[in-house]
Order: sequence, then C-alpha cells, then structure tokens
Amino acid sequence: HDHKFDPISQREYYQLAAFFNNTDEVDKEADRKFFNKPFLEIGTDKEKADFAEWQLKVTKAEEVHRKRIEQIAVAEIPNDEILKGYYKELVKARAAKPNLPRTMIMRDLPSPRPAYIHLGGDFMRRGAPVTPNVPVVLPPMTNPGATANRLDLARWIVDPKNPLTARVTVNRIWQQYFGRGLVDSEADFGAQGDKPTHPELLDWLALEFIDHGWSQKALHRLIVTSATYRQSSNSTKADPENQLFARQSRLRLDAEIVRDASLVASGLFSPKLGGPSVFPPQPAGVSLVTQVQREWKVSSGEDRYRRGMYTFFQRASPHPSLVVFDAPDSTVACTRRPRSNTPLQALTQLNDEGAAEFAEALAKRIVAAGQSDNDRVAAAYQIALNRAPRPQELDRMQRFIKVQRDSQRDPWPAAARILINLDEFLTRP
Repeated sequence: HDHKFDPISQREYYQLAAFFNNTDEVDKEADRKFFNKPFLEIGTDKEKADFAEWQLKVTKAEEVHRKRIEQIAVAEIPNDEILKGYYKELVKARAAKPNLPRTMIMRDLPSPRPAYIHLGGDFMRRGAPVTPNVPVVLPPMTNPGATANRLDLARWIVDPKNPLTARVTVNRIWQQYFGRGLVDSEADFGAQGDKPTHPELLDWLALEFIDHGWSQKALHRLIVTSATYRQSSNSTKADPENQLFARQSRLRLDAEIVRDASLVASGLFSPKLGGPSVFPPQPAGVSLVTQVQREWKVSSGEDRYRRGMYTFFQRASPHPSLVVFDAPDSTVACTRRPRSNTPLQALTQLNDEGAAEFAEALAKRIVAAGQSDNDRVAAAYQIALNRAPRPQELDRMQRFIKVQRDSQRDPWPAAARILINLDEFLTRP
C-alpha cells in the first residue's frame, strides 16, 4: 500500500520494476544446442566464422543421427553398427567445439511481458496492470516510445535535467578521495539524508561531469589536481572532523590495494590487464567450509601475482585477506567500506603465506641494493615508503638487524615484514 510520507507510490514502484520485467532469460535447452541466447559474441571475425562452421557441422551430424534412429525404429533393428558409427561422429563433432568468447547480456523480448501491481507483494496475486514509467517526483521521461524500454530509462538516467545521477556519482568519487562525500549520507540524497556541506561545489562538479561527456577520467583528474586534494593531512583544532575539507584525510588502503602495494614493493607485481579471476595463496581449507565446496587451486606463474581486484571472489567464503581488510562480502549493497584497525590485520601482514612471499621478494631487492647495512636500510625505506629513514628509524632498524643476526636468522626478510606492516605502508597519507 502507499505511505503518506513516501514520495514513491506502490503503482510507481511496479512501473519502475516493469522496465526489468521484459528481459530475455537463459534458455538451457537452446544453450545446449549452441545458440547464443542471451549471449553476446565478442570474439574476432575468424573466431566467429570458425564457431559458425562448427555449429553447421554439429547440426548436420545431429540430423544424420536422428534420421538413422528413425530408420532403425521403422525397420525394428535391435543393434545397428552404422548407428554406432554415426554417434561416434556426432560425439567427435561436438568435442571439436572451438573457443568463442562471449558474455551474458540483458536483452529485451520482442514483445513486452504484461506487468501488474502485486497485491500485498505477492507475485501470484495480480492487481491493476502497469506500464514502464518513472516516479513523478523526478523529472519525466522525454520522448519515450509507445512503450518505454530500458534504453529510454538509460537515457533518462543520464539526462542533464535529472538532478540525481551526476550529483550522486561525483559525491561517490569525492568520497573515495576524502573518506566522506560532500553529502555524508552517500546512499541517501532524500529529505532525510544529510545536507551537502558545500552545495555549490557539488552542483559545479556535477555540471562539469556532464559537460565533459560524463568522463570519470576527467573528473578524477579535476579532483586530484585541486588544491583541496593536495593539502596536508595534518589535523587542525579548528575543524577536527574535517567537515570543511580544510585538510586531506589519512585513509587505510582498501583490501585489494593492500595486496597491490605489497606486490609492487616486492617487485612481483604483474601489470597484466583483464582476463579471468586468479587464485592467490590462502590458508588451506577456507573454501571447503561452505555448503557449496569449491577447490582453491592456487594460480601459478604471473597469475599468482596479479592485482587484488582479480582475486576470485567466492561469496560464501571470500579470500581471508580481503575480509580482514574490510572488503564487502557482496551479499548486500555497499556504498562505503568501513575501515577497521584490528590485530588480525597485523597478523595477516606478518604471517600470511602471501605476505611471507612478498617479504622474501622484498628482502632480495633490499640485499641487491647495496653492500652495507646502512645502504640496504636506506633502500628498504625508499622502496617501501618512498622516503629515506629518519635517524631514529635507522638506529632502531640497525639494532633489530643485529638481534636477528645474533639469533642466526636472516635479518632482511624479517625487516621486510616490518616495513609492509607499518601504518605508513598501509595508509594513504
């Protein structure tokens, strides 16, 4: 039912849902027969031609096999060695399936499905019919067809007259750089959300975003080259919560970036872009404690050292290092990641198999950078923290190295572990 304080009525809710009630769905039987529904082929022209040629061969083999079965049925032949030969040819043809990269798409049906209000939210109880439309509290759609579709909705979303899309987007991007947005309630721009601290700046950024063709690259460049972004993060008594953005904010790196920083410092980082997910080392048995068990076969070669964003994400049991550093679990929407500070994070950076591997590789870089301990410590700080060690830091590290040597331990992997576990290494200043 409608709520008197809710600007979106029940009818409008189902009108909006109707845009997505008209999409094609995966037909398992059609997919088994090698039709790409609803898939989009993204291979090269040669890959598409090879796949089409293979489809034709399989179709012909299936037709020959079917006809022979019909002939045998009419003649009542119990066992037919030709038939077995045809079947072998069919199996052989199917097994020769060439690779054709494809991706699932959301495609509208030729004729729209009827849409209704669901009485009491029960999809089995149909109320009044509805057609796709947007809430009246927002600007109306311009020039939709006879029946508005998802393309009309997409154009409406990025219409410059729409007051929300650009402002919400620039606020989210601003939040990534400063820890909080110009509107602190980044998931609520409604009447009960927070007011923008700098409304004119928010509107100007939104207009700049639109005027530059919705280019996020241009927006990122605009923000990071601003005087606001380039400020020191030193706290001030006048604005301790930084409501006015009078300074920059120190932010712990996101979970995936913690891995990336370690990879870069160790020299193991793979710059490869795109491709399937990878499986870096994780504690044994983590992926076997869920209802749906999946073997975690650790990637080898370059794939072992790819960026954190390429780590395979199993929703029921995400990679522990991602969880420890506050990556969302993907079961609910996340508009802002929390940033915790726990002992588990330090233990992970000290003892995790991946962290140990990074420390070993970083140690080799350190040893190769100089002959004396002083030279190596200086190189270590430059590699990990992009600065020279302070006198007291140099003194502490030298004493630590001596203790390790006296205990007959290799000091440089231990020193490397310390560096990748420092707050300065894990925090964007």
